Amino acid sequence: MLDGFEILTTSGVVLWSKSYAPLSSSLINGFIKDVFIEEKIIPTSAAADDTSASQHPSYKKEKYTLRWASAKDLGLIFVAVYQSLLHLSWVDKLLDNIRVLFVDLYGEQVRKPHSTVVECSFDDYFDQQVKELEQSAEAPQRALQIVRNHQDPTTTLEPDFAEPLPPIPALLSGRKSPTSAAPSTDATPTSTPDTSRPNTPLNGHLLSAKPGRGGTSRRARKAASGKPSAVEGFKEKSVGKAKGKQLRRWDADGMADEDGDVPLDYSATSDTDSRPVSSAGVEPADMVASGTRTSKGQYILKDLDDEVHSILQNANQRKEISESSKPTGVVGSSLGAISGLFRNVIGGKVLTKQDLEKPMKGMEDLLLKKNVAREAAVRLCEGVERELIGKKTGSFESIDTLLRASLSTSLTKLLTPTTSLSLLTSITNTNTTHHRPYTISIVGVNGVGKSTSLSKLAFFLLQNNLSLLIAACDTFRSGAVEQLRVHARNLKDLSARERLAKIELYEKGYGKDAAHIARDAVAYAKDNHFDVVLIDTAGRRHNDARLMSSLEKFADLARPDKILMVGEALVGTDSVMQARAFNTAFGAKRGLDGFIISKCDTVGEMVGVLVSMVHATGIPVVFLGVGQHYGDLRTVNVGNVVGLLMS
Repeated sequence: MLDGFEILTTSGVVLWSKSYAPLSSSLINGFIKDVFIEEKIIPTSAAADDTSASQHPSYKKEKYTLRWASAKDLGLIFVAVYQSLLHLSWVDKLLDNIRVLFVDLYGEQVRKPHSTVVECSFDDYFDQQVKELEQSAEAPQRALQIVRNHQDPTTTLEPDFAEPLPPIPALLSGRKSPTSAAPSTDATPTSTPDTSRPNTPLNGHLLSAKPGRGGTSRRARKAASGKPSAVEGFKEKSVGKAKGKQLRRWDADGMADEDGDVPLDYSATSDTDSRPVSSAGVEPADMVASGTRTSKGQYILKDLDDEVHSILQNANQRKEISESSKPTGVVGSSLGAISGLFRNVIGGKVLTKQDLEKPMKGMEDLLLKKNVAREAAVRLCEGVERELIGKKTGSFESIDTLLRASLSTSLTKLLTPTTSLSLLTSITNTNTTHHRPYTISIVGVNGVGKSTSLSKLAFFLLQNNLSLLIAACDTFRSGAVEQLRVHARNLKDLSARERLAKIELYEKGYGKDAAHIARDAVAYAKDNHFDVVLIDTAGRRHNDARLMSSLEKFADLARPDKILMVGEALVGTDSVMQARAFNTAFGAKRGLDGFIISKCDTVGEMVGVLVSMVHATGIPVVFLGVGQHYGDLRTVNVGNVVGLLMS
């Protein structure tokens, strides 16, 4: 972990800094003196320009290592400090990204003459990059550890609550110690010795008869004294353990209490639900990190990740353009292999189908690696091929630029929605014009995160001061009602802190007809003047005709204004079949209205599932789930998605 990060000018003025541990000022002062004043550490020739921080040598002092990068045109120095014992492979990448972000955001202020103060709020951008790079560095290590555990049969994973095996009673009885008579207060039993017991007993283990006992047997003496033998004691313990594990009981805060007398609550209404619940376990939501408010008071989801990635992507594109103009002919992108297939095509040539055959195959492979379904990848490549056939290349136009422009155009047309996705506008129009609540239903296959996505959507609507009623219509899965009850309680607590609108949970337990519960929930919301009804449904396999057939009845009775399907970014090529099956399951006159893609924070650049689902149905992606907090919901930035697919 970093100990500190500073952005300063070559004249010694600190523009921005962040410290995770107390650091002496002599570290930075010594670094500036030795590197920039006395030039004891001279950068390599490759680092003469503003290139990667990996080209600069490390500066070590005391127990710390300092890595640095510079922006010479602005006279800025970026320094990262961490302990030398640590090996942080992502520090150089952090320095390069922070340099690009800071120069892009505050370069104009720095360029002003005699500028000594820069007004900036750079903490959010810096924390986002540190978190992202730390996660990307930890992911391969976790995967490697899992592989090692599977490869090594002797490796066993024991949970923290696992108890050690009890020792063999015969070994314990043979060992005599001065403290054996005293009762032990340690609950952990003595471990079994590493060495095996010898065949010949030792002197201390020999049993000798004591005089004066006559012919009384040892068993009779034990019975007379009332002390059980070691074997009998072990049997008593075994009999005691055979009673079975007691049921674990949970309190309102989600804590386990095995000694409590409160029975488990399976969605039944009880007096305990009306008691005040402690809110100590609910973390306060950071509204600034997840969104911003407009001048009209609407809460709009903030997309800091997209903003950061967009800045970095533009910087990389500028760098690639500058490098492509050099006589070396090195293309700095992953599409360089495709453009390399055009080396024999000179400027001013009219492209034919034979010229595009191999490049289109390379483009298709690139899309497949980004998790795009083969059907969608083939259609996209066919569209690009039709656009390029017969086109005459410019005299100074690179093939790489031509391919990028054509593929980017096709992806942008595919992902750009043809209708307005302003959910807040639709809700306001329904409430004011029709005087009824706006109904949103969440559907999807099992385990994609429907209930979690519903709670994130509820948090977003609460920020816009819209009253919510959550309908628990998953009457099949065990724990589904309890899960929504916890989400509703947490959101109610967060809403009370911020003095927002009300939120309630409408539930009827398990085993009931979900369609009738949804219809009753909408009627209840209308009578109690709720603005929005969020309906949670049971997960179902898209290839199960019996389960999918009930969705048509659900749509007829509940009449939702929007039906959103939750699909996960990890699903792969099966996303096409899922999207088509759910889109046709609601009848001939009803279909899906949008997608929520969950778990986008786990796939990195492999966001091809967005292309696959939109291509299969023509239905747009409305939201992206990027984490496990209530504020981890983002809108879709088409330009950023296209950039990830082209990277």
